[in-house]
Amino acid sequence: MAGVTDRPFRTLCRRLGAGLAVSEMVTADASLYGSRKTLRRLDHAGEQGPVSVQIVGTDPQRLAEAAKVNVARGAQIIDINMGCPAKKVCKVAAGSALMRDERLVATILQRVVDAVEVPVTLKMRTGWDRDNRNAARIAKLAEQAGVAAVAVHGRTRACGYRGDAEYDTIRRVKQQVEIPVIANGDIDSPEKAIRVLQQTAADGLMIGRAAQGRPWIFREIAHHLETGRRLPAPDPAWIRDLLLEHLDALYVLYGAAHGVRVARKHIAWYSKTQPGAAAFRQRINAAETTRQQGQLIREYFDSLDDKKTPGLGPVSVKEEKQLESRRHPLCTPRFSQHCRGKVQETRAVARGGT
Repeated sequence: MAGVTDRPFRTLCRRLGAGLAVSEMVTADASLYGSRKTLRRLDHAGEQGPVSVQIVGTDPQRLAEAAKVNVARGAQIIDINMGCPAKKVCKVAAGSALMRDERLVATILQRVVDAVEVPVTLKMRTGWDRDNRNAARIAKLAEQAGVAAVAVHGRTRACGYRGDAEYDTIRRVKQQVEIPVIANGDIDSPEKAIRVLQQTAADGLMIGRAAQGRPWIFREIAHHLETGRRLPAPDPAWIRDLLLEHLDALYVLYGAAHGVRVARKHIAWYSKTQPGAAAFRQRINAAETTRQQGQLIREYFDSLDDKKTPGLGPVSVKEEKQLESRRHPLCTPRFSQHCRGKVQETRAVARGGT
């Protein structure tokens, strides 16, 4: 999700029901911390807490230092990436490639946990390949090191995103540890969310690709878990307004010229299930200014006929406050209390308390 889960996207997901939104990967290489790209990822101004920052690397000391830097910049949770399957990450033995060296994994986890006084979480896969599924052993190492929770994507690194997610493997991980386990992989509907929770006995769910162009999926799942009923699909006017709000935030973060380029993939995701989406994408990809993008988006969504289905409507201020005050089902009471307790302990230490 690098290049996707920037601050504007995280803000929308939290507003629309996500219990926690983790940042894009931040490198442990401190020499890159002066680059515009990394500085942007380190900026959490105005972001709703708890702020969770994901770090990636291979050297235990560098990862520990990266954790310290990010905590100093506002991180309230440090998430260690051992799940990324990308070749450019794995070829330097980072991401999911770390799962091949359990001794190094144990050292990394302990160094990072010892370096900071905020909760440390771990994201991993089920293993390197089908013959080397070791997620349960690594989860045990994480628990022993003091890691607060583990998230498991239900595929090996060799699988990439092919095939079905291994929910049985996630269940075995859950059976091995007492710390919260979060299930990830192919959760793309409220019904699937319930099935995955039942099959894995997980304490929470993590959603990535299914939220691209559909950040309201968290609200849909929460509603279904609470009521057993589906929310009606949002109407085009509601999607239009949400997309325009998303793009405005992108333009502010990246600047107009770069923001237009970043916006194109989000526009494609928001529109892909709508009628005439392919022709619309051809036109929108030719737009070179924020004004052109806005005009084309309004024309397209205004032309869609969706009178048969009532939409969600804009998220009211009252609804936003209710979402903020309630403990979200996707961040179950056990996981929420566990991490919230860790954050509160940290704040007490910072104040000189016990």
